[in-house]
Amino acid sequence: MGRTCIFLPPLRSVSGGLAVLAEVAAGLAALGHDVRLILRDPAAPPLALPPGLPVAGLTEAGLRPDDIYLVPEGWPNALAPGLAAGARCVVYCQNWAYLFNGLPDGVGWDRLPVSFLAVSDPVARFIEQATGTLPPVLRPAIDPARFFPPPAKPDLGAVRVGYMPRKNKALAAMIRQMAEARSGRTGLHLEWLPIENMVPDGVAEALRGCHVFLATGFPEGCPLPPLEALACGCVVAGFAGFGGFDYMRQAGDGGYAPSVALRAVPWGGNGFYAADNDVFGAGLCLKQAARLWLEGGAALEAVLESGRQTAAAYGPGAQRAALATIWEALHR
Repeated sequence: MGRTCIFLPPLRSVSGGLAVLAEVAAGLAALGHDVRLILRDPAAPPLALPPGLPVAGLTEAGLRPDDIYLVPEGWPNALAPGLAAGARCVVYCQNWAYLFNGLPDGVGWDRLPVSFLAVSDPVARFIEQATGTLPPVLRPAIDPARFFPPPAKPDLGAVRVGYMPRKNKALAAMIRQMAEARSGRTGLHLEWLPIENMVPDGVAEALRGCHVFLATGFPEGCPLPPLEALACGCVVAGFAGFGGFDYMRQAGDGGYAPSVALRAVPWGGNGFYAADNDVFGAGLCLKQAARLWLEGGAALEAVLESGRQTAAAYGPGAQRAALATIWEALHR
């Protein structure tokens, strides 16, 4: 069995995508695969570098024909050593919006001997639209030891809304301003908690103190913050970024539905979702989520239970099982 070589892009901060690549490398090593990390500059490794794995530079990668070479979308130039060596090159698409980033003029994916992995079912459908082939899906995982609900949410006399300002900052501010401007008429008193510049444990603690998580990110491949919020007992409202519909399901009647067919899942509605960039719709979703907390009862408990089931489906065990199945097929 050949090696698995994973290219880690030279990012200045640990993005969700880089963290997932590090998880994949560690997970494959734990399954007994021979894993090697490929860096553009080994002297300046990314912060998410998993320990204990051999490292090589991009220009000295030493790839072989029996290697699997995994490269994230958006970095097609990093495929060069794998293509030159005749290795099995796999592009892991973590965000559909960046699938064509970096391709030289006149070069399409159909002209390159590569296969694909997708981070979610919507991303897989997007790749199918672009290439004619539906790739396997390797979803991210969240740590249940870090992201879990509190015994009870805080009784503040208001609904606390967590959000991440870095995700489409201007739109997040506009949704907040609209909610505050309407509070006198709606009777909804919201307390806002910006979640930024926090370590992962701090993010989890903040989410446990929130009732609602306002998701403002798009485009997304399989957004982790709303998933982590569901694990921490929040009702999610806002945007799905298209890729979020891997797990996001409408809790209200009707509501926005994406153009892609949704896969069957065992959970029910876990939040309230608007079309990306629809500030008015996101405001209505936020109102629905806040009222659900104020009214309580069976309707709230049903949404929270769906959130718990959703988060449980994205644990490390599910990712590890997918890795084992996908890599067995890649080595055939």
